[in-house]
Amino acid sequence: MTGDPLPKLPATAWAVLGLLSFPGERSGYDLKKWADASLRFFYWSPALSQIYSELKRLEQLGFAVSRIASQDELRNKRLYRITDSGQEALATWARETPAGPPVLKHGVALRVWLGHLSEPEELRKTLVEHRDYAASTLVEVRASEDSAQDRWPFPALVLKWSERYWQAERDLADGMLADLEDLYRKQGGEAAG
Repeated sequence: MTGDPLPKLPATAWAVLGLLSFPGERSGYDLKKWADASLRFFYWSPALSQIYSELKRLEQLGFAVSRIASQDELRNKRLYRITDSGQEALATWARETPAGPPVLKHGVALRVWLGHLSEPEELRKTLVEHRDYAASTLVEVRASEDSAQDRWPFPALVLKWSERYWQAERDLADGMLADLEDLYRKQGGEAAG
């Protein structure tokens, strides 16, 4: 791999390879569970089918290897681990590929932006649901953060950032609700609810 250009892979492939970069072997299902308990709070969680597709691609590139492990008398499972060249490629990608700015596609903000097409109660409901989603996600982040704290210091740092993000997202929804009520009052429209 040394000196060779990195293959052009989608972000999902690098994320899956990143999940494999921690010690141990994991099944595709294990990777999905871990993505759901960490990556989804700050990036996204790929579907199980995406994970298996990327694992196959990573094996073809020599960045991962797998073996069949017996679970019981009836079932086996495939376990994956990163190879040295996969570790090197991932380190090069993390070190040299620009991260780029975050992409914000905020469906709730878009609905409020189009508020002139909605009834006040619909907008309130959308914002309340988003605030409640952010609050419940915050609880999940904190639980994941607690489990990562001692074993995985860098993922724990990112989960701490995720905690702050979802806390801010909850607070932003509350602020938008207050701003919406102010707007309705100024317009002399529907009374604050």
